[in-house]
Amino acid sequence: MTTRTRAPRLLCLALAAWAGVASANLSKPVYSQAKDEVKAMFKAERDKCDALSGNAKDVCVERAKGHEKVALANLEYQYTGKEKDRNDYLEARYEATYKVAKEMCDDKSGNAKDVCVAEAKAQHDKAKADLKANKAVVAAESDAAEARLKADYKVAKERCDSLSGDAKDSCQASAKARYFQ
Repeated sequence: MTTRTRAPRLLCLALAAWAGVASANLSKPVYSQAKDEVKAMFKAERDKCDALSGNAKDVCVERAKGHEKVALANLEYQYTGKEKDRNDYLEARYEATYKVAKEMCDDKSGNAKDVCVAEAKAQHDKAKADLKANKAVVAAESDAAEARLKADYKVAKERCDSLSGDAKDSCQASAKARYFQ
């Protein structure tokens, strides 16, 4: 393996490894440099597609575009750590997979092509539904955690009412801090 092909593969492996890790909150210079490297790497990948022709070239180009979008979305998530960016990354993954699968169906004709497109669309819809369900689960868990904190705070506050003076003030301040009120 040459140095030319090793660097992009290492970058892909690094990006893939970061996918499952909570945001590392990259610094701005590291983020900018990584973004430039990703763009350059995938431009080179797209350029390799020029050697192909027909649908093979179309599939190659679509795959390169998908890799780039997924890598940039993952990089953005690693930079910000925001849930929205995580969801954008996951969405970019299933969108890229769908576009490549759909492009690969162009080699087929008739019913085989229809089945291929239907399978690609079904996989896309399942991934989209899973992401939507995960968003709902996260929202429900967040609401439940908030409700638990409020309930625990009420109990702690009630316990503080049996005290007086500085002890009561200290107890209430501690309860507020402990239950994020």
